[in-house]
Amino acid sequence: MRVKDSAAVVVGGASGMGRATAERLAERGAKVAVLDLPRSDGAAVVRELGAGASFHPCDATDCDGAEAALAEAVENLGALHIAVNTAGGGVSARTLSKSGPHPLDAFRSVIELNLIATFNLNRLQAWHMSRNEPVDDERGVIVNTSSIAAFEGQIGQVAYSAAKAAIAGMSLTMARDLGSLGIRVTAVAPSLFATGITSRIPEKMAGELTRDAAFPRRMGKPDEYASLALSIVENQMLNGSTIRLDAGQRFAPK
Repeated sequence: MRVKDSAAVVVGGASGMGRATAERLAERGAKVAVLDLPRSDGAAVVRELGAGASFHPCDATDCDGAEAALAEAVENLGALHIAVNTAGGGVSARTLSKSGPHPLDAFRSVIELNLIATFNLNRLQAWHMSRNEPVDDERGVIVNTSSIAAFEGQIGQVAYSAAKAAIAGMSLTMARDLGSLGIRVTAVAPSLFATGITSRIPEKMAGELTRDAAFPRRMGKPDEYASLALSIVENQMLNGSTIRLDAGQRFAPK
């Protein structure tokens, strides 16, 4: 997929890995729409992205609201070729602790934010992409965000691991579902990245958290996620896979 002159939506694009990806796409000549929470810095981000960029406030867990925001974004863009989905988060709770079983509502909320919201966006993004005229037999590419917690989740990450493992598990099946339409689907599984709260972790603590990495032993940078996302967009052979972005790190139990 050629980035220049394409139409891209970045969900979670007001900060962190999403913002870095939106900036990279805009620098490469894509027209970019940012979807993020109303209270986010989305409006400021799109001003920096320049002409053609637009902000569409939404809560990804509000399925109807997300559908409306995406439709508005696609109408503004005129099409949809690239979708990058980075919104997500989790809670820390063991399956069983001194206070009792894991709160079921908390588990549901993590699944809703990470998995259900992602699938809702994917099905809608694919629908918009299906209307495109193919270029080199391709109509679109979807990049989702999993985590290495999908494969070796730490103590207290049971809900987050389940959600991110499901995102990884969807990649190949969804790619097969959409292959006849020329739409690719992949997921990126980052390790610990310096975004949001983690960007304020002291250097010494960050060193402890990344001590199991092969190299480099540091937190990832948002622009490193963005670089991989653009590589996925541009390389048509990348499809149906979940790509680890982790400096060779394997999470320890805690």
